[in-house]
Amino acid sequence: MGARVRDLTARRRVVAAIAVLVTVVAGVVVAGTVRGTASAEAGQVPAGDPACGPAWVTAWQTSPQPGPEAAAAGGRFGGRTLRMVLRPQSTGSEIRVRLSNRYGQVPLVVAAASAATTGTGAGTRGGAPRPVLFDGRAEVTIPAGAEIVSDPVPFVAQAGLPVSVSVFLPREPDRVATHPLALQTSWVSAPGNHVDSTSGAAFGTPVTAWFVVTGLDVLVPRAEHAVVLVGDSITDGLGSDPDENDRWSDALSARLATEGGAAQMSVLNAGISGNQLLADAFGVGDSPATRFRFDVAAAAGVTDVVLHIGTNDIAEGRAADQIEAGLVHFADQARAAGLRVFLTTITPSRTGPRGTAAGQATRTAVNAWVLGQGPAHSDGVFDFAAAVADPARPDRLAPAYDSGDGLHLSAAGYRALAGAVRTDALAGSPCLAGDAASSVVVSGGR
Repeated sequence: MGARVRDLTARRRVVAAIAVLVTVVAGVVVAGTVRGTASAEAGQVPAGDPACGPAWVTAWQTSPQPGPEAAAAGGRFGGRTLRMVLRPQSTGSEIRVRLSNRYGQVPLVVAAASAATTGTGAGTRGGAPRPVLFDGRAEVTIPAGAEIVSDPVPFVAQAGLPVSVSVFLPREPDRVATHPLALQTSWVSAPGNHVDSTSGAAFGTPVTAWFVVTGLDVLVPRAEHAVVLVGDSITDGLGSDPDENDRWSDALSARLATEGGAAQMSVLNAGISGNQLLADAFGVGDSPATRFRFDVAAAAGVTDVVLHIGTNDIAEGRAADQIEAGLVHFADQARAAGLRVFLTTITPSRTGPRGTAAGQATRTAVNAWVLGQGPAHSDGVFDFAAAVADPARPDRLAPAYDSGDGLHLSAAGYRALAGAVRTDALAGSPCLAGDAASSVVVSGGR
């Protein structure tokens, strides 16, 4: 299966199935734990159902925005290697890597790419990094405004175990697709192609943003679904701890994994700090409706989307009826794509224009509409505001849930948001009902 390009003129869902569960090639062979086939029980999808065979699911993604014009990390990207650290949400035997030139005005050349299990610092472990190819070639040119998905790579991806994807850019890109608030340490190298290096010695510059790499698909042994969380800095995780994975998307993923069986889903974070429901703005990203084709519909295995947004629109002076209309538009867009969609109330804040009488009145009106009218336009609503508000002062965050700025949440606050999701309302992954863990052989220890 060759590399595929996603452009701005055609919305494409990347959902593929493949008949081979495990590919064994030369190299060190290790065992990885994946969900295996279990006997069918009453109410489950039968184990032999073709729909429950091996399938691709997006196991990690991020939402990029136009980054600085190639200047970052104390140097330029041309002639350097980016080593991006990703944390997949699913376990399987092969991966595909998504690279982005969504905001470039000229084609982006990637001369080489690789994937490896993350080691200490910028180093990797488990043997030499696995080459990532595109239509069988190491080099690929990504058209302006497009994203591209690699060929399948034999590689054991394990839920929660970080993967380092390295890309070498031989020439200076004009504008890099960037997710500034990664809350994850990644690396930029000294000059040179270091995609095959297991050592972190060449990667002297740590960065807390993701560049170019925007997605990771995993081939799972039984079909698994994904839920995409769309929003602003609250979904992005601002206020949580770097490298600790305590955004509300992480908390929801852990909750679904604990429930197990058919409740399990890959939880994908499509938050952008500063994002607005009603405007595309430089520095705060495209609106959810604009980026829907890339950040929601293109995810492999996606069935559900949760939208939590609106506080920045209030800060910009938007009226309640405008925000409500924007929520309806997004919900209609998701349903037209065949997805289940959930709306949420806007969490409280007393900061800046959000805390004025007008701002508070707008939030109160929107939240009343979500709770009263939202179910008519969605598959359900989650009351995030009630989950984190101070019971004595519902117009502000509870102290234990406040990161300290009156707007963004602490790790405990993000766990409270995840706890407000009615997991039984999500589609889940019916093919995983009753599954028991089994061991499969995969190559290379990666």
